[in-house]
Amino acid sequence: MVMNWCGKAGLVALVFLGGMARAEDRALVIGNENYADAADITAADAALDAASTLERQGFRVISGEDLAADDARRLLSEQLAALRPEDRLVILLSGHFARSAGQSWFIGTDASQPDLASVDATGLNLATLMEIAATARGGAVLLLGTETRRLPLGPGLQAGLGRLQVPQGVTVISGDALAVATFATRQLPLKGKSLSAMLEEAPDLTAEGFLSPLVPFRPAGGVTPAPQPQPPVSGEDALWRATEAIGTVAAYESYLARYPQGRYAREARAEIAAIRPDPAQVAQQAEEALQLTRDQRRAIQRGLAMLGHDPRGVDGVFGPGSRGAITAWQTRNDLPATGFLNRDQLTRLSAQVDRRAAELEAEAEARRAEQERADRIYWDQTGAAGDEPGLRAYVKRYPDGLYADVANARLAVFDEAAREASAEQDRAAWIKARESNTLIAYRDYLRAFPRGAFAPEAQKRVDALTGQAQQDDAARKQAEAAEAALNLSGLARSLIEQRLDGLGFNPGPADGTFDAETRRAIRRFQAARNLPETGYMNQQTMVGLLAGGLLNLGD
Repeated sequence: MVMNWCGKAGLVALVFLGGMARAEDRALVIGNENYADAADITAADAALDAASTLERQGFRVISGEDLAADDARRLLSEQLAALRPEDRLVILLSGHFARSAGQSWFIGTDASQPDLASVDATGLNLATLMEIAATARGGAVLLLGTETRRLPLGPGLQAGLGRLQVPQGVTVISGDALAVATFATRQLPLKGKSLSAMLEEAPDLTAEGFLSPLVPFRPAGGVTPAPQPQPPVSGEDALWRATEAIGTVAAYESYLARYPQGRYAREARAEIAAIRPDPAQVAQQAEEALQLTRDQRRAIQRGLAMLGHDPRGVDGVFGPGSRGAITAWQTRNDLPATGFLNRDQLTRLSAQVDRRAAELEAEAEARRAEQERADRIYWDQTGAAGDEPGLRAYVKRYPDGLYADVANARLAVFDEAAREASAEQDRAAWIKARESNTLIAYRDYLRAFPRGAFAPEAQKRVDALTGQAQQDDAARKQAEAAEAALNLSGLARSLIEQRLDGLGFNPGPADGTFDAETRRAIRRFQAARNLPETGYMNQQTMVGLLAGGLLNLGD
């Protein structure tokens, strides 16, 4: 008789017929299919079918399914209590296994990422099973059904079986869960046949331990129990056969509606998945149908960057960075995170980009208004009086400010007066130094005119340039390199100048040449957007400058 332990239903009382002196065939079968925190074992339920076959062939069977570690240990204790030295013993375990450097465990369904310190509480140690099997005096077989999918494990453990120390007289057979269950069903019950001969019919299984070709596992003598009649086909079996005959998604869903946890539920879901198209493939095909141009892809990348999802470049190529940015945007908007866009999503993305562009424009306008207010206040405090120190203080703080042109024009008058008051040679040397505006030029002037009319100003400029020379040079080269990397055409430069002019930053003629006026306009724009004020274009400046209205991809 089959004594079945179910992890959800509890323990059914185990009763053995006593008083039997002859050797008996005993079996413990545990099929762990449904794990709480790991991949399910697709063929573990086949172990329970093997239990029924073994019972019909005369084995006293204790079986259980989906057992936690403590429940499995209680079943093992029940089997050990009934086992006698002269009995033959089969232990069939199907489920997840874990191993360390020297031990292996059969993992219970309640395990949640066990590590080496906790695995004894969540699994059966195979060394213990070996020791129990060894008490059967040469008549013990341990069948271990494994699965290629792995369960999450903590430090010190790896998935699968490790090297086993098989005691004398014990045979260990391992392999795929379905192959092991098939062996237990078709080969193991045979009488008068050795395990070695049985395994010739199962080349996919691995065996070690006691494998004498001359010793049958079950002697040929004795009375073989008469075959029991097959039970009638159940309503679930009949429905499943009809479902398989129809073979449509609707048929399989109808079966699952009636038997959501049925015997064939896993097969039904697998068939539905095989019939239905892959969602990722459908998403990819939807994006391909849009036939996006490279410029449109660049616009999408700029839009994603504006919304805070970095595509790792605006190059019109949807690589891993762009796919990751699309996935992040989809996740934020509660959309299927496929990494591919369809037309509805593209419309939604475009609308969000337009709104964000308007927000950035408003923020920039507010920031510019605040900067202009501070600019006017400082002008009133310094340059408005018209004296040279005040004018120079203003130009130093706001070299591109609202009153910079006025201040520089008035300072030019002061400079002209100073030049006229100095000697002609002094004046010519200072003009040359100012035109060069380099550290070397100012030092040359000071060496030639240590007490010249412009010596104090020259010394100030030497002091200012000395500490910043290398840093400024490196920053300028970096900014030049960033702009060069954009590979801007003449048309693109003209468009940038037009955009700057439209925003009120006065870049001069839109001739595609970035002269001093253009550089000043770029710096003013960068200041208004709270960007590094380099005067050179980079990707961040491009995104801010060209934001809004660039995702018009057509109907």
